[in-house]
Amino acid sequence: MPEVDPLLGTCSLDELRRRKSVKWRNFPPDVLPSFVAEMDFDLAAPVTAAVTAALALGDCGYAHPGQLGAAFAQFSADRLGWAPDPARVYPVPDVMTGLAEVIQAVTPPGSGIVVNPPVYPPFRFRFGFYGRRLIDAPLARGADGRYALDPDAVEAALSQPGAAAYLLCSPHNPTGNVWSRAELEMVAQACQRHGAVLVVDEIHAPLVLPGARFVPFLALDHELARADTTFTFTSATKGWNIAGLKCGLAVAATPAGARLLEQRWEALLASHLGVLASVAAFTEGLPWLDAVLGQLDQNRVLLTALLDEHLPGVGYAPPQASFLAWLDCRALGLGDDPAAVFRDKGRVALGPGPDFGAQGHGFARLNMGTSPDLLAEAVARMAAAAREFAR
Repeated sequence: MPEVDPLLGTCSLDELRRRKSVKWRNFPPDVLPSFVAEMDFDLAAPVTAAVTAALALGDCGYAHPGQLGAAFAQFSADRLGWAPDPARVYPVPDVMTGLAEVIQAVTPPGSGIVVNPPVYPPFRFRFGFYGRRLIDAPLARGADGRYALDPDAVEAALSQPGAAAYLLCSPHNPTGNVWSRAELEMVAQACQRHGAVLVVDEIHAPLVLPGARFVPFLALDHELARADTTFTFTSATKGWNIAGLKCGLAVAATPAGARLLEQRWEALLASHLGVLASVAAFTEGLPWLDAVLGQLDQNRVLLTALLDEHLPGVGYAPPQASFLAWLDCRALGLGDDPAAVFRDKGRVALGPGPDFGAQGHGFARLNMGTSPDLLAEAVARMAAAAREFAR
């Protein structure tokens, strides 16, 4: 197997098992974890330096935005082709908290929130805590396993009574799709036609892989991209593997949207260390990010070969962004939740497909953010589980 880029470390399993995050503590030591969106690579050196310098100074107080807005705006201009106003970039604890707080502010209780399943599981339960409900606009899936936004499903969902907002995951989790400009414009037109609020989760945008072109929603030349109730949420947490440092970003489309975020600053306090780490990531962590992108590009190709050799019945369309592989395991006959079989019989933990909605029955999500060796080990364990199940 090819070597991991030196910037990313070795992904030594012995060292990884010394970590105390949920990925490495949720299952017994004999289970190889590949379920949660956490990569196995070493941290970027500038991120480590920023956090350790703050600790050395005892600098662990409440967060100040500092240079975060400017750092993200420059990163976005250079890498995403969109230069947001730094004054409209706000630190939040994480993307889900920011989404939930804004949805509460801009929709009445009982509102319906449109999502595109199969989709990130916390969307399924988080908004219920705030008296909102989900309305599904399922993605369309082609014969090649690729997904697309379905205009008819979007229209039907937004036409339902009480549909007040659309939560768009872009790039999409778990499918890894990067939506085209035309698809984003379709969403904008539909929301405008129905008077729906639009909130966009762009947390995986830093991890768009070669061959795909990401379009930030607020970069569109559309009236909805300049509306008071349109917001984008993103973060350095997925791109630089720092979710535990608790810092996301909310970007308002207008000054009025910025005031809404300012009014809720006490509910949206990010971690001070997370702000410092995010600034370091966006400004000094680009060589590390490029190493990650190269590794993930390699891994998504490798996964195709591994599945062809060991699990040819599994459907897989290589993701256009991030480190998540959405696997169609229905032909294996492992039931609605193949991840349970892989875990119990193969000692490898994947994300259960049913957690992503009814469209996930028979599917599982595999994390590719690791070394080629550990990716091969995961597939080998899955294949052994499938053989054991078939006996």
